[in-house]
This record gives sequence, C-alpha cells and structure tokens, in this order.
Amino acid sequence: MPPRVLVVDDDTRERADLAEMVSALGFQVITAGDGREALTKMAATPVTVILTDLVMPLMNGAELLRELNARGDRTPAVMLTGFGTLDQAISMVHHLKAFWYLEKPVQLGVLRTLLERAVQQYDLVAETERLSRQLSYQGVLGEMVGESPQIKEVFSLIRQVAPTTASVLITGESGTGKELVARGIHGLSKRSGGPVIAVNCAALPETLIESELFGHEKGAFTGAVERRAGCFEQAHHGTLLLDEIGDMPVTTQAKLLRVIEDSKVRRLGNPNDIPIDVRVLAATNQPPEKAIQEKRFREDLYYRLNVFHIHLPPLRERKQDIPTIATALIGQLNHKHGCRVTHVSPAVLTRFDLYSWPGNVRQLRNVLERAVIMAGEGEILLRHIPGALVPAPPVPQEQSDDLLRVRVGTPMNEVEEAYIRLALAYTKNNKHRAAELLGISLRNLHNKVRAYAQRANPAANSAEA
Repeated sequence: MPPRVLVVDDDTRERADLAEMVSALGFQVITAGDGREALTKMAATPVTVILTDLVMPLMNGAELLRELNARGDRTPAVMLTGFGTLDQAISMVHHLKAFWYLEKPVQLGVLRTLLERAVQQYDLVAETERLSRQLSYQGVLGEMVGESPQIKEVFSLIRQVAPTTASVLITGESGTGKELVARGIHGLSKRSGGPVIAVNCAALPETLIESELFGHEKGAFTGAVERRAGCFEQAHHGTLLLDEIGDMPVTTQAKLLRVIEDSKVRRLGNPNDIPIDVRVLAATNQPPEKAIQEKRFREDLYYRLNVFHIHLPPLRERKQDIPTIATALIGQLNHKHGCRVTHVSPAVLTRFDLYSWPGNVRQLRNVLERAVIMAGEGEILLRHIPGALVPAPPVPQEQSDDLLRVRVGTPMNEVEEAYIRLALAYTKNNKHRAAELLGISLRNLHNKVRAYAQRANPAANSAEA
C-alpha cells in the first residue's frame, strides 16, 4: 500500500492542487482545511507524512505541531511557507521538530524528494520503536513474548528443535499460541525461506480433509472441476502445521502416516506418487493419551509425530507475562486501528491478574482490542474493560488450605484478623491484591496489619515509645 500523505491547507484551490500533485507522485492523499480537522482525520486514518500550511484559522500549522508533540506523535511534518513565513518555518524545524519546510509555489521535483525522505524517516522511527519494544520485553521469540520461567522454557525448546528435521507435537489449551510456536520453529529453521502452511483439521468436514491435505485431480469427485495441489505440496521445502490433529478422522490418519513415512503424496484420482520435502508439526488442545485410549488417535501416528514435545502453559499459570504481552499487543493493535494507546493502567493490570483467562492469550487479545478501540489514545482504564471480566473466586472450594474455619463464639476481631492473614498468605503477601480481594483500601489494610503487629509485640511497642 502506498504511503499516505495528509495535506492541510485552508485555501480550497491550493489544497486541491497540492493533493493532485501528491497523488501524481504515487502517494495516497487525504486532505484537511485546518489543524483541528487534521487531528480528526489522523484519529480515523493513520498517515505517513503531514504536508501542512503554516497560516490557517482555528488551528494553524505551529499549533498542530505542538499538539502532535504533546501527544507523542512523531509523524514527520513538512511545513508549507509563503511570503514572510520562512523564518517561522525554519524556527519550527528546530523547536517543534518539523521534518522540513517547503516554499510556495511548490515545485514537483522538490516535493518528491522531501516526501520520499520523510517516508524514510517515518520507516526509520517505526523500526526504532519496534526494536526498542522488543528489547524491553526481555523475552522475545518471533511474535511470542514473556518473562516467566514457563515461557522461557518454551523458548529454549523451540531454539533447540528448530535447526533439526524432527517432527514436533505442540500441546496446550485453545488460545495459548500453538500456531505461534510452530511459526517460531519454522522461522529459526533452515526452511525459513520456504512456505509455512497451517491447516485446521477440526474445521474441515471429513469428506474434504483428504482433498485439502493431499490434493485432487480434475473429476476425482463431484465438484472437482480443476486440479488442486494439497497442503503437503503447497508446503514443499517448508513446514506444514496440522492443527487440532486429534480431530482428524482415523481413516485419514492412516494415510497421513504413510505420507509422512514415505515423503510422497498421492492426489485423489491420480495413481502416481509425488515426492515432497515437508517438515510436519502437529498441535492439539486435547490430551493425546486420552484420545489414544478412546481409539480416536492412532498410537503409531502419535509416536511418529511426538518425536519432540512442546507444551504451552495456560495464561493463568504465567500471569506475570500479562503486562509484557499487553504491551506487545497494544503496539500491534495501535497499528491495526490507527490508535495511540500508550499503556494499561495499574487498576486494569490488577483486574487482569485476578481473572482466570479461560480463553488464554487469544481472549486477552480480544479484550485489549476492544479496550484500544474504546480508549483511542493514552491509558486503558477499567471503564474500557468488559464488565464480564470479573475476578475468579479467590478461594477455591476444593483446597482446604485456603478455607477459614472458626469456632462459634470466636470474637469478630479475631475472625477478621485470621481472614486478613489468610488473604495475605493466599496472595503471597501482595498487599495490593489482598486489599482488592478483601474489598478494603490499601491504607486500611496497612493500618490493620500494623495494629496486629503491635498487639502481638506490645513490649517492642513500649520500648519504641
């Protein structure tokens, strides 16, 4: 897609002429009549370069640049100057960080050069910000980020198996990122220059899955109006991910095993084998052993695929990764929707930490996508989060160690103290989380804990006095 240039000028004729020139140079163009309209257009549509007049009513070029700087927007802006405004334009290049200035009447060759250089500046800034975010993650592999011991172990396994030719079985709940693991393995392998093809075995009807995997000849069955290469042929010299392998029909599993072992595929309707060079990765959200016991998954295929096993932990078991994942996702979602969200508020992160995330990282992404759209810019607050995102029950009923049992007749102040100590133990002495669970302020919790300590050690309290 060509870079998009925002042309800002209050003179209708000059604006139209300038837009025509920019369009003739191969750029996309949107226009605005003043700085306020320009900000509105930028909120709706991301732009690569701003080409703005200096003198305008309502909001002039200088005010527009000041507002963009205040928002942290680094989109390069070229100032258009007329008679008597050149000194102002040069001043703005230095003080307001405009990219450069352009004197009227505009010359096409000079305009082309400035716009091309401004686009290069935009790309350089975007790449610098991307690398800065990546370095700040501390744990990055492809599109996967995290700092927890669990995800770092996954990264280590990916790096170990990627250079080999071994088949890999990736397990984990839905939404944990199994396809990202497969793409990480492919990206670090010698096949990274080849294709990576993913097929969801659960999404294909039994009558079509063999055609999808192995291909077919014209007339092989009703509706086969032309020859079609299957996923194995499409992934030649690359990687094929068989997602939700446990949902593949058992009859197809037998044919799949033969293809993997022989490195040859036979299209439906064709008696001849076609040699293939494909690395097969498989993923499932079901325990493979259970599927084998229920005769839904062939044991010989399981052992053929499970040469190397990588298990992705659910998000609830690595909640310390949520801030890092959120930062990465916000960057992607800002780019997708043209927003300028900077971060998630501490209150929202607390809510995220208390939630159980049954949909894992996929659910977190969906929640953040809605929040980014609602916030538009700045901070994601609690009002941007769905009301259904309520914390999981803090006390699991099946764990007796987390239950508080008291005798009838125990004074209420002792019951309260025991319950607060239980909450602190449950949160591993995280007072912010404990206060949230107890429904009291952090200051109130600190005061109560201090009172308990003084009551438990009155001698120390007297000595201090």
